[in-house]
Amino acid sequence: MSTSERVLFTWSGGKDSALTLYELQKNHEYEISALLTTITEDYDRVSMHGVRQILLEQQADSLGFPLEQVLISKNASNEEYETKMRNILLEYQKNGVTAVVFGDIFLEDVRKYRENNLAKIGMKGIFPLWKMDTSELAYRFIDLGFKAIISMVDSTILNRPIAGKLFDKQFLSRLPSTVDPCGENGEFHTFVYDGPLFKKRISFKKGHVVLRENRFYFCDLIPV
Repeated sequence: MSTSERVLFTWSGGKDSALTLYELQKNHEYEISALLTTITEDYDRVSMHGVRQILLEQQADSLGFPLEQVLISKNASNEEYETKMRNILLEYQKNGVTAVVFGDIFLEDVRKYRENNLAKIGMKGIFPLWKMDTSELAYRFIDLGFKAIISMVDSTILNRPIAGKLFDKQFLSRLPSTVDPCGENGEFHTFVYDGPLFKKRISFKKGHVVLRENRFYFCDLIPV
């Protein structure tokens, strides 16, 4: 009989999620019930990352996990997000899920927010990358053979041409010292399309780069 703890795994489709999943699977303490992703339903895209829903579904299929999508509106309030998330978590809790795994690295307020919301329903958070060095994590991700592309850039911190660039050692070497190598402060987001956890590479082509909210540049990734 399995003694593994049943968990939900928050999956954004980006590099921190992939590295968190890699770390989690190195030990056998946890059984992942599903990947949990927030989708902005007005756009059919991963919230904040801007990646099309179909590419997310291909990722989950390649990784071999069920996908649970939390659908929120484009201007969702915290209340809307928390209510929808809580309803889904309660369903999984009935089936023995006791914890949720996150890829957060050092933002204390974000971790506290997540833990407080989970505590309200008697669940806990697991943070496998917590307090690890973000520069080491970024290079480790690349050295492990993961492949990712920059899907979103915050224009108040970085400029437009970075959207659509590969997340590789050249990219890291050119980042300003004020920018976190993992984009932990929201400087940029990524889409992972290949790596050691994937059964097959996710095929796409780059589309247009668009500016949203007069701040965020998104590189459209088009399924092939």
